[in-house]
Amino acid sequence: MAKHSHFDNIKRSKAVVDAQRGKIFTVHARLVAIAARTGGDPVMNATLKAAIEHAKAANVPNANIERAIKKGTGEDKDGAALEEATYEAFGPEGVVFMIDVITDNKNRALGNLRLGLMKNGGNIGSSGSVAWKFDKKAYFSVDAHGKSPDEVELTLIDCGADDFELDEGKYEVYAGWEKLGEVKKAIQAAGFTVEKDELIWKPKEKLVLNDLETAKTVLRLMEVLEGDDDVMRVTTNAEVDEALLPQLG
Repeated sequence: MAKHSHFDNIKRSKAVVDAQRGKIFTVHARLVAIAARTGGDPVMNATLKAAIEHAKAANVPNANIERAIKKGTGEDKDGAALEEATYEAFGPEGVVFMIDVITDNKNRALGNLRLGLMKNGGNIGSSGSVAWKFDKKAYFSVDAHGKSPDEVELTLIDCGADDFELDEGKYEVYAGWEKLGEVKKAIQAAGFTVEKDELIWKPKEKLVLNDLETAKTVLRLMEVLEGDDDVMRVTTNAEVDEALLPQLG
């Protein structure tokens, strides 16, 4: 079973923070704004409710959330319209990426991505050139509160999970992307805690990097892509051989 993020091990070894506070706030504000386009009342809009919950969990101030809702509903006439897009890209040695963005200027976003990729051994791919290497999945990080693995696994299957893995005491759970809300409610009803839930791109196969220079190049490219203000998420099929981790620390 594949792990949710194949670069978690590298990032921990390098103590790389996922994003600066300002970037985190921006990401969540844009997700709230996108969700609010179909209605600004979280009671009536489950997607907006989830986006607000995620934003609050990331300590986004209420004022930022309220502004994002107004931007999404159109109440804020001064805010530029936001658009979602997913770009596919190639890196060195068979590494591929799915890059999710939310932007008010697609031309700028694509131009920045092209430049970042070109400077770091990669390039943008055409639509469909990379996506076939991934499955779009609902992902959950679940705390089963110490229950036995056999019991937990049977319960998760009953809840609608189609893949899961125990990692550092928590379960990484996957389900069909259209079942995000349904499976989350079932897991919670079973008495487990859902610590994180989101839609993700799950690589169908991992590509293990055992060359140090390639690993450094890919890691640097990931950091460049994730540092772009328009980028919400970067997913790769790459995983670095654990033997290289001490040399990346």
